[in-house]
Amino acid sequence: MRPGFHLEDGVQLWVGLGNPGPQYAMHRHNVGFMAADTLSEVHGFGPAQKKFKGWLQEGRIGPEKILLLKPGTFMNESGRAVAEALRFYKLSTADLTVFHDELDLAPFKIKVKQGGGTAGHNGLRSIDQHLGADFRRVRLGIGHPGHKDRVTGYVLGNYAKDEIDDLADMLGAVAAEAEWLAKGDDVRFMNDVALRLAD
Repeated sequence: MRPGFHLEDGVQLWVGLGNPGPQYAMHRHNVGFMAADTLSEVHGFGPAQKKFKGWLQEGRIGPEKILLLKPGTFMNESGRAVAEALRFYKLSTADLTVFHDELDLAPFKIKVKQGGGTAGHNGLRSIDQHLGADFRRVRLGIGHPGHKDRVTGYVLGNYAKDEIDDLADMLGAVAAEAEWLAKGDDVRFMNDVALRLAD
């Protein structure tokens, strides 16, 4: 642990979901990884350590202590990494926030939700199997391709060139307003992100 980072003061585990490897880096399914990377960069997190079958960074967002985890397993095994980290730090699902792609939200829209179903998302399903459903999700909208037969190719496809600016704006807004999320004010977080993206 870095100096000044004491777990007894209260800490949260934030997890970005994605698939490891450069060939997946720009997939819509990896927008959770992108969110974690942007949060780390904007808020000056410490270097990534290989831990819990993934990459863990420590830092603060405002006064809150945050552990940022990107599971290094594939998406459908994400729950193993998340459960290991929670157990190690003696945290509960009340301390867990998961960033993931969401088909049922318009592209670049953001919603925060406590608990709920997995809507066919393999990463959420894996976490649910290991820990139950009662954790906070930051749903990063990718939109729906219109027909269920096209979902896999769409989700596992790269963002289009003309989407990159909007993607960067969304990730930047999430990082800029993350202090509200860290404080537990989900409504203020969603409102302020929407305001930034409306400019």
